[in-house]
Amino acid sequence: MTNRQGPLATYDVVLVGGGIMSATLGILLKHLEPSWSIAVYERLPELAAEASAAWHNAGTGHAGLCELNYTSEKSDGTVDIEKALRVNEQFQLSRQLWAALVEADILGKPQEFINPVPHMTFVRGAADVDFLRRRHRAMTESPLFGAMQFSDDPDTIGEWAPLLLRGRDKTEPMAATRDITGSDVDFGVVTRKMFAHLETVGVDVRLRHEVRGMRRNNDGSWKLRVVATDATDDRISSKVDAKFVFAGAGGWALKLLQKAGIPEARGYGLLPISGRFLRCDNPAVIERHDAKVYGKAPIGAPPMSMPHLDTRIVDGRRTILFGPYAGSSPKFLRQGSLLDAPASLRPHNIGPLAWMGRNNLPLAWLLITQLAATQRRKISALREFFPAAVAGEWSWITAGQRAQIVKADPVRGGVLEFGTEVVAAQDGSIAAVLGASPGASTAPAILLDLLSQCFPHYRTLWAPRLRQLMPTLGRSLADDEVLARRTMIRTAEILGLTAVGAD
Repeated sequence: MTNRQGPLATYDVVLVGGGIMSATLGILLKHLEPSWSIAVYERLPELAAEASAAWHNAGTGHAGLCELNYTSEKSDGTVDIEKALRVNEQFQLSRQLWAALVEADILGKPQEFINPVPHMTFVRGAADVDFLRRRHRAMTESPLFGAMQFSDDPDTIGEWAPLLLRGRDKTEPMAATRDITGSDVDFGVVTRKMFAHLETVGVDVRLRHEVRGMRRNNDGSWKLRVVATDATDDRISSKVDAKFVFAGAGGWALKLLQKAGIPEARGYGLLPISGRFLRCDNPAVIERHDAKVYGKAPIGAPPMSMPHLDTRIVDGRRTILFGPYAGSSPKFLRQGSLLDAPASLRPHNIGPLAWMGRNNLPLAWLLITQLAATQRRKISALREFFPAAVAGEWSWITAGQRAQIVKADPVRGGVLEFGTEVVAAQDGSIAAVLGASPGASTAPAILLDLLSQCFPHYRTLWAPRLRQLMPTLGRSLADDEVLARRTMIRTAEILGLTAVGAD
């Protein structure tokens, strides 16, 4: 191995990480400011190899249609659907952006990355059946969820998803909701197609390039130390100047913010959570299931641990996933380091992390019990959904690594935050996206927030340009039934999805 020094390069924007967040931000910035110079640095030899890869996630186009954690019961017995509405509106922006990119021949044929798959919620027991009925009633008052159906009839549920009823006692209370406007998304394909286009318009996409350090220049820009590794393991170290840096590197984004030393990152820590799925490729089983079916998560579980039986369509091939089975790993990325979590500890985040652990003992117990679970117990969890499942027809795959946000809290000391959050320097020169689900499904909405924080002086100029890609930007679909209906029908037609209510 040899080390060589490369020349100094200068860019308007540097995107760190080759996943869906960097790809989406690159697309937005090149649309808004075509003359800006942009470089992308990915430390692995391929793009979309971490959480964006198809088999590293469940491919659920998170739209609030089936995930119980997006709704909650109030003290008066009514169901709060505000989070589901917010997530759905965000996903509608994703659909609009993808539709615009399909029309511009950037994403190619939509069936290569998105396909219609109904989203379902399935519960058992009288109390949960009652909650799901009230949840359905509340959600269908919004035009965004007008296609959702409810049934507590076993025969109807069996028609929607035959595997759920095969071998099950039909006398037990059960219920399900089903929304045929749901979809399955291959975020790896979306990411690679976006980057392929960006390269055609002058973006430098560098694989096997890792940002190892950064410091501020006198003018407020950043000087990055980038190490490139070639196929013979030779290393070339170079310096790169950037006016704006985006850390879209999953859990490693926190490491980059810490290297930058910005005060806005103080108090933040990450809880890395790994996971595995069971996968079935038996055509006789696959042909009897066409849905993403979500159930209730164990007490204390993070949203990514909600059990679900998912139809997946990857490279044109259908399969079924079940999981995830939560695990524990100190890595921030699937191909990260065992030292990621320990090396991220700082005096300002040790306290919040300790308090978070104390405040989330059920989560700790869940991780311990799932790590210690035998193969038989894990198959038993599958059979809670699919009673007639045959163990020999399922194999294990490892999911992508997730890193949940831990942050300081004045009341509880430290809290575990579910979802994603933009952390940006006060001057807007560097920013990152931390957290996990819904993540990729709502990347455009997340990055619009980032643009607003980091480039406030461009807001008025950029607004009409952004509406070229996302026409309803700045308007509420939840409050405008006509607009919601027209928007969902239009994007469904372009993306080849199921539209309900078309004239």
